[in-house]
Amino acid sequence: MALRKLIGKRASSAGTKGWDVKKAWAFLAVLGVLAIPAPPALGQAQAPSTQAASQQTTSQQTTTSQADAPKQESTPLYRVTVVARTTKAINYRHLSGATKIDFRGTILLPFAKGEAKVEGRKGAIRIQAQFEKLDSATRFGPEFLTYVLWAVSPEGRADNLGEIQIEGSKSKLDVTAQLQAFALIVTAEPYFAVTQPSEVVVLENIVRPDTMGSVEEIDAKFDLLQRSQYTYVQANAQPIADPRIPLGLQEARNAMAIAKASGAEHYAAESYQKASQLIAQAENYHEHKGDKKQLEMTAREAVQTAEDARAITVKRHEEERLAQERQAAADREARAKAMAEQAEKARLEAQLAAERAAREKAEAEAARLAAQAQQQAAQADAEKSRIAADLAARERAEAEVAKSAAQVQQQAAQADAERSRLAAAQAAAATAQAEADAEKARKSVRDAEAEKAALRAQLLNQLNSILQTQDTARGLIVNMSDVLFDTGSYTLKPGAREKLAKISGVLLSHPGLSMQIEGHTDSVGTDEFNQQLSERRSGMVRDFLVDQGVAASTITARGFGKTQPVATNDTAEGRQRNRRVDLVVNGADIDADATPGNSKSQ
Repeated sequence: MALRKLIGKRASSAGTKGWDVKKAWAFLAVLGVLAIPAPPALGQAQAPSTQAASQQTTSQQTTTSQADAPKQESTPLYRVTVVARTTKAINYRHLSGATKIDFRGTILLPFAKGEAKVEGRKGAIRIQAQFEKLDSATRFGPEFLTYVLWAVSPEGRADNLGEIQIEGSKSKLDVTAQLQAFALIVTAEPYFAVTQPSEVVVLENIVRPDTMGSVEEIDAKFDLLQRSQYTYVQANAQPIADPRIPLGLQEARNAMAIAKASGAEHYAAESYQKASQLIAQAENYHEHKGDKKQLEMTAREAVQTAEDARAITVKRHEEERLAQERQAAADREARAKAMAEQAEKARLEAQLAAERAAREKAEAEAARLAAQAQQQAAQADAEKSRIAADLAARERAEAEVAKSAAQVQQQAAQADAERSRLAAAQAAAATAQAEADAEKARKSVRDAEAEKAALRAQLLNQLNSILQTQDTARGLIVNMSDVLFDTGSYTLKPGAREKLAKISGVLLSHPGLSMQIEGHTDSVGTDEFNQQLSERRSGMVRDFLVDQGVAASTITARGFGKTQPVATNDTAEGRQRNRRVDLVVNGADIDADATPGNSKSQ
């Protein structure tokens, strides 16, 4: 991923004693649980994460840790958002003696802390720093092995001051800086010799009340190398840092992997080969348990050489890109020139064609005028001949007028007579056709009524064969007596289910039919009980028919309680007749519409 260009802004003026530095640097804001316990088996575990929004969000990155060592695959460890942040930089230019500053952990390592003694010396600034509670850098991903202290100028320049080597959870560093005004940050890195800080910023300097120096804020920006630049290392990295392998050798391996991935084998072959030889020597020292000091020196030299090879590769990549851009510009210029030449050629050809067309147009106009003069002369001669002919024709016409007048009168009389005859014939034909159409319409109505009557009689016979059915103005009313239900219940008896199944078959064979299911009771019991019983019985019948495949939209169910008796409730026989469920079958197919009304059956 391309790095953002450095953007710096100097805010000092003549007579100003200090720098105001406002470092808008991108750091990783982690939401969720930041403490990441390390199980013994893996040494690293996933931390819960969420996505955080900020006022100046510019990109989003994800750092991963390996959760499956045998497959060497990465799993997400953090979900982070790049945000803008402000910190203080101090101008030590006029510092006499020493002063102290503190370090505060960022959200990535909130419990880390430290302090530094800053002392102005001739030509340089000495920094004696010590840090506490620095966890292993591998907690941010297997590609990170160490920490580096950086000095960042107001213009955005970042200088690598040195590697922070952890002893337990503490570390010390004694370095010098060539800058006079700068801020100090600590980042996790894949090896000590990096030339660009990563975005995994874990510590930043803060000003103490007793810090000496000019402290002001100005806008300053510097690049942070996004951790996605190292993600390819994760695929081949070990799940945890092996304590048996010296840190310097692990950093050398990382440096070689990063240089190789950048293309150093091709673009910086000599430096890459030298780095390969050095790391091979270091691996040999480690394998044969050689001198540790010699191994460390060789590994660090391999790191530096690999970083040089990577830097050369980056430079040559940029040179290639610039060369390609120059070639592309030259190609565009050549194409533009060729297009201009083609356009000029086309313009000249168009000009010649226009001149040729103008000449042809002039010649055609001259020929047209000559032809027009000849035509006018011929027209004059023709006009004279026409006048003479007109005189002769007029005389003949006057003679013919009298003859024609008599013939016209005769023909008009004949035409009037013919029109009268045709009108009378057409009127007679129209009358006959109207009578035929009316008879046909009456026959269609009789046929439709006959079909409906036949269907209604057929349905009456079919339903009567199942349950007692009456033909009424509302439709065919099928009577389900109380004996088809359990006593005092709305549960259908097996015999009732069998009869309803047959009725559903009849309804399914005639889709145009509809049914109103009406439940009734006798006067025994309360009105509320009778109403609920009648509704539940009608509802049970409706549900059974729907289960049998009858469309629910063609069935309605309603309970009337004891309000519509068909017999007296004073006798047992009358009450039994009143305890019923009427199935009212109707529809346009049998000339009976679904209309509410009393469904008393006789």
